[in-house]
Amino acid sequence: MISILKKELWSYLGNWGIWVIIAAFSLISSLFLFFFDNDFNIFEIGTASLQSFFFLAPWLLLFIMPALAMKTLAEEQQSGTLQWLFSQPVKTSQIVLGKYLSVCIMGLFCLVPTFVYLYTIDTLGVVRGSIDFGMTLGSYFGLIVLICSYSAIGIFASSFASNQITAYLFGVFINFILFYGIPQLASYKLLGSADYILENIGFYYHFNAFTIGLIDTRDVCYFLLVILISLIFANFFINKKK
Repeated sequence: MISILKKELWSYLGNWGIWVIIAAFSLISSLFLFFFDNDFNIFEIGTASLQSFFFLAPWLLLFIMPALAMKTLAEEQQSGTLQWLFSQPVKTSQIVLGKYLSVCIMGLFCLVPTFVYLYTIDTLGVVRGSIDFGMTLGSYFGLIVLICSYSAIGIFASSFASNQITAYLFGVFINFILFYGIPQLASYKLLGSADYILENIGFYYHFNAFTIGLIDTRDVCYFLLVILISLIFANFFINKKK
């Protein structure tokens, strides 16, 4: 697994397209938070808080993480190197896990430039240090588990699809349904008491708890379950291609 992880990381680090994706995440979030006239603009809101970013980031990551994950397994199948991997002394689960961890790590790189936002807001506040670090750290933790969940679904999509474009579209679609589609359907109150259960299936309900600084083991376990199920399905579909 370690050898797969190292190989994938070097592949990512040497790919300028990946750095463009990370830079695009930072650029788009910066424009919305500091320059564009919109509801996310921190200067317009007038509070020393990164809550606008934590509302915006899941939407950007929803599209970015499948882009990082789409090549992991779909490209191997497209280029014919997947069969070569099968011939190596490594288990399918190790292949999936190594590629998954590499996507997670690259996803976490997206968050590194955002610490500049934290420093900027803390410095520009009327009273320096007025930012709520407890809520901010909880929100960052929520983004980390969300990145890991998006990555797992991206890996599953890449294992299922026959090419990278299909893997990307499939990954975005599943992430969109889980983050926004299911909670939005629950908001229509069509199923009575079952709406609460439906709402709990979606990402937004569990991620929202982190944004108020609340780290609940039930929310953490939910995301871990999503990750586990996604990787199990990814492992299943890769085994079918042997």
